[in-house]
Amino acid sequence: MKLKNIAILFFLFLIIISCKKQNNKQVPVRGLITEKAMVVSARAEASKIGKQILAQGGNAFDAMMATDLALAVAYPYAGNLGGGGFMVYRLNNGEIGALDYREKAPLAATKNMYLDSLGNIIPELSTRGAMAVGVPGTVAGVFEAQKKFGILPIESIIKPVINLAKKGIVVTKKQEARFTEKREDFLKTNKDTILFAKHWKAKDTIVQNNLANTLSAIMKNGPDEFYKGTSAKILAKFIQENGGIITEKDLASYKANWRTPITFNYDDLKIISMSPPSSGGIAMAQILKSVESFNLSKLGHNSTEFIQVLAEAERRAYADRSFYLGDPDFIKIPQSKLISDAYLKDRMKNFSFEKATPSSTVSHGNVDIIESDETTHYSIIDQFGNAISVTTTLNSGYGSKLYCEELGFFLNNEMDDFSSKPGVPNVYGLIGAEANAILPEKRMLSSMTPTIVEKNGKLLMSVGTPGGSTIITSVLQTILNVHEFNMTMQEAVEAARFHHQWLPDEIRMEPNRFNKKTIKSLEKKGYIINEERSPVIGIVDGILVWPDGTLEGGADSRGDDAADGF
Repeated sequence: MKLKNIAILFFLFLIIISCKKQNNKQVPVRGLITEKAMVVSARAEASKIGKQILAQGGNAFDAMMATDLALAVAYPYAGNLGGGGFMVYRLNNGEIGALDYREKAPLAATKNMYLDSLGNIIPELSTRGAMAVGVPGTVAGVFEAQKKFGILPIESIIKPVINLAKKGIVVTKKQEARFTEKREDFLKTNKDTILFAKHWKAKDTIVQNNLANTLSAIMKNGPDEFYKGTSAKILAKFIQENGGIITEKDLASYKANWRTPITFNYDDLKIISMSPPSSGGIAMAQILKSVESFNLSKLGHNSTEFIQVLAEAERRAYADRSFYLGDPDFIKIPQSKLISDAYLKDRMKNFSFEKATPSSTVSHGNVDIIESDETTHYSIIDQFGNAISVTTTLNSGYGSKLYCEELGFFLNNEMDDFSSKPGVPNVYGLIGAEANAILPEKRMLSSMTPTIVEKNGKLLMSVGTPGGSTIITSVLQTILNVHEFNMTMQEAVEAARFHHQWLPDEIRMEPNRFNKKTIKSLEKKGYIINEERSPVIGIVDGILVWPDGTLEGGADSRGDDAADGF
């Protein structure tokens, strides 16, 4: 009897231990799950409007126009009419493509326009005010995509955005902090006090009637309103009155360009990403193909060895970026060589787990990279199975800080993404070479990396992020988080991130998110760790297609980002 009781107690003990283990086991954290369609963007209002367009029977390209324009209303920090961007798409039949609506240099631009008589860069000329502005491409881009693939009338797409501008957006805590941070710049740059220079607080409502009027004119007259109509005349006059060089002719001659995306395989994934003048696709291909032979999942997520392998591949890719990449309409890019297996194997041949490879020993060590962190991204998968990935920007937060009150929007400072002086870093520390020198009508180099991923021929993911030079590394780490470490989309976008961009020769890490032993181990091997430079690395938004066909939206909590769908 006693033995029987002991056996029963022992059995119960095993059950309790087993349950405890189960309870301690980390339950996967998922983002919003929907069955048919999903939009993930930087603001809930924009995601909601995008979803509404899909629910009305529109497709991903209709929702693209609505979401993009809604971000111009709800997220003026990076959403825009006065900027530009890139879009990668995959149709439900497997067809892929890319759209480049990046800003261009004005016709009057010159190679040395930001240098003084001694050849030194004039402070802030390429970053703040009218001389920093490139010819905007956003309006052309969203109309071009919708014209080719959209199915809804323009009026039904833009009306909800106009209503949002008239009704007003509610200021979030993060927005309040950004308005406060940039207020002095707004006042310094603009002749008059502008709408966004007021002391806005969280929960205030900002009504944008002038922007609503501009959107109404664009809805009525199409993209010609922005590039050739009354709005174009107002915009060109405003820029010139503020000391800029963009003319009506610059606006009238702007065109969005269809491009062939960069495609490459990593393991059993096919990755489809943006081609030049974005460096994103080529650089990501270089990095991922360079590390493919390593067993990353065995090395462990964010382990010393994992960080080493990626950082060294990143170091080499960013050195190549600075030297070879620019606008393909102006320079010849050795694209196939840069992502060839033989070339990448040779690039990694001096890698060692024992010590860091100094950037000074990696080719083209006389240039550095700079690019703004303040971009925005959105991903959409519609109920028909079409997917798009879009990254759009004003460059710095609120762009040039120059605000056209009459039209209701900020203008970009994308001219800073050119190499104002080859070998001198831009605002993001990125160095450029002659390939990215300023020329009239040339598009400036970008790191934007809107990306779509297939697995075994089926759609797996749409993903992208803001983050300037850290965009490329943020996107590829998110893909690896899902593929190598079996994370959900939400877990993948939330995970701690790191970044190496060749120069400066350091690994940037999000502060207080990495194991201190790992940091010490890396430092012993000769790596410089910087936890101050990038408190946030990327604000990733993505959509993952689960094996059962459901969609998971990953909206990064580093921002006010939100997923919506049905």
